[in-house]
Amino acid sequence: MSELTIPAPTPATTAAPAAAASAAEVLGVYRRHLSKGRARLASLTGAAMEVASEGSRVWDADGKEYLDCGGYGVFLLGHRHPRVVDAVVEQIRRHPMATRLLLEPVAATAAAALAAVTPPGLERVHFVNSGAEATETAIKLARAHGRHRLISATGGYHGKTTGALAVTAKPLYQDPFRPLLPAEHVPYGDADALERALAGGAPACVILEPVQGEGGVVLPPPGYLAHVQRLCAEHGAMFVLDEIQTGLGRLGTWWGADTEDVRPDVLLVGKNLSGGVIPVAAAVATPQAYAPFDKDPFLHTSTFAASPVAMAAAAAAVAAIRDEDRVERARTLGEDLMDRLRSALAPLLGGTVVDIRGRGLLLGIELCDEGAAGELVLRLLESGLLVNHSLNAHRVVRLTPPAVLTPADLDWITRAFTTAATALARTTASTKGRC
Repeated sequence: MSELTIPAPTPATTAAPAAAASAAEVLGVYRRHLSKGRARLASLTGAAMEVASEGSRVWDADGKEYLDCGGYGVFLLGHRHPRVVDAVVEQIRRHPMATRLLLEPVAATAAAALAAVTPPGLERVHFVNSGAEATETAIKLARAHGRHRLISATGGYHGKTTGALAVTAKPLYQDPFRPLLPAEHVPYGDADALERALAGGAPACVILEPVQGEGGVVLPPPGYLAHVQRLCAEHGAMFVLDEIQTGLGRLGTWWGADTEDVRPDVLLVGKNLSGGVIPVAAAVATPQAYAPFDKDPFLHTSTFAASPVAMAAAAAAVAAIRDEDRVERARTLGEDLMDRLRSALAPLLGGTVVDIRGRGLLLGIELCDEGAAGELVLRLLESGLLVNHSLNAHRVVRLTPPAVLTPADLDWITRAFTTAATALARTTASTKGRC
């Protein structure tokens, strides 16, 4: 299968404009108007400013080139995918925002495109602007059906808006905002614990991920999702599968649900739906689950949801993933990358590196402590490789690379990890086996 041919940006696009603000000036604005904490973090990485992107690459204001294997799962299609960009630009020139009074055909096109690739039975599409809003939509649907109990898994991450935060089981993010909606948390992958929780009260809404992303790339045992689905059916619970990070090909299948032929009541979609260009997310439901919103279309709305420009991006993204076979590409690239990571980090396995795991292009490297994880991120950054830490598991460095990686990109990743492993080995030795 041929790779995307993406021309390298010209010097004009990769270098900072002559009148651009300096890093020091931007840091000053961050401190005054955005976030002092974010400014402190930026200082640790040299205050580099990203100013251009194309495909798998990002450039900073000094013209340094980076290979992007981070982006928190947004860039399966890479940066500025031509098909998505063209659709968005055309829509902006024609009709970027809607009055919300008349029918809007681009939303219909996007909904049909998304419904065509979701598991059978998931037919109703409710577009929103972010993954957290998709979670809120599912919670409200559950409550409209009388499912006021919320059950999620420890380590799960579903967003930080107030309702979503209740099922994001991390005290670090929850404690400053209590009291939250009541929610119960069970160990991820433990179907028996979920069964006990479901048997212990009124009908519930169960929200889980097929693979925990921010939880540190945690894969459940085989058969877990199918077991959860059976338990929800037996106990009259609504089953919400959060595929905001895992869906649309990230795992090497269209959905994490596909590995066990799971059909949730509500499927949460985001990140890759944007095509890496315009923020957009969705909750896709069965007709039965969606019935309250079918009955009253004004029960849950948002001014900017399903804007024509976002719908153009969503429809183009789904089409590009399908037509370019990016799902299969994610699977094969993921297998290759896993082998390369295990080889490059082999000297550290069992010590500084605790585990390397993942599926498709969602890969996690668990370090022995948070300090080692932070050092790995910085060492990779020195080699021009962008990766992410995991918000609910700070010891886990996470890779969510695009499915447009070339052989040269794979070699870059291998070199970066080999160099980082050598540096980490020296650090471990100098700290007398800290890990």
